[in-house]
Amino acid sequence: MTAEPSLYLASASPRRQELLRQIGVDFTLLAPGPDEDAEALEVPLRGEPPAAYVVRVTLLKLDAARARMQRHGLPPAPVLCADTTVALGRRILGKPVNHAQALGMLASLSGRSHRVLTAVAVAWEREVASSLSISQVRMDAIDAAQREAYVASGEPFGKAGGYGIQGRAACFISRITGSYSGIMGLPLYETTQLLRQAGV
Repeated sequence: MTAEPSLYLASASPRRQELLRQIGVDFTLLAPGPDEDAEALEVPLRGEPPAAYVVRVTLLKLDAARARMQRHGLPPAPVLCADTTVALGRRILGKPVNHAQALGMLASLSGRSHRVLTAVAVAWEREVASSLSISQVRMDAIDAAQREAYVASGEPFGKAGGYGIQGRAACFISRITGSYSGIMGLPLYETTQLLRQAGV
C-alpha cells in the first residue's frame, strides 16, 4: 500500500527539490506534463512590475498544479509552487532562450546590483497562502571572455537572469543581501512558515 503524499511540489526544478530535502520535507513531484505549456504562464504583462509579475505567475502555476492533481485523480495534499525572476529596476529578466540572449543578460548585470524575487505559494483544502522574498545581488564586472565561457558552459539556460548562484556564477557575485535560498529559487524561511500554516 502506497503512503499518501504529505506535500506535492509543483516544480521540475532540481534546485527546489534539493532545498526541500535540505530542510527534511518529504514531497511528491507534481511537475507539468509534456501536454502543458508551463512557459506560456511566464509571459509578463505590458508594464507589469517585477513583484506583481512573480506573484501572479506563481499563483497561475499553483492553479495549474491543482487542476493537474484533480485531472489525474491524485489523493489530496498541500501543493507548493514557486517562481523566481531577476529584475534590473522595472525590467524583468527571464530565462534566456539562446546564446546571444544569455550574453546580453550577463552584460546587463555586469558591474551592477539587481534584485532576485521569488514568490512561493501553498494551497491546501480551501486555503491559499503566499509570500515574496526579495534579495539584492551585486555582480562584479564580467569581461567578454568570462561571459562567453560562462554561456558556453550551458549553465545560464533555464535560469532567470541567465545565471545560477549555486553554480559557476558564484565567482561573479560580490555581495548579496537577503535570502540565499530565495536566490536559488525557494526561500526556505518563508517556505517553512507557509508549510506550517498548511500543517506540513
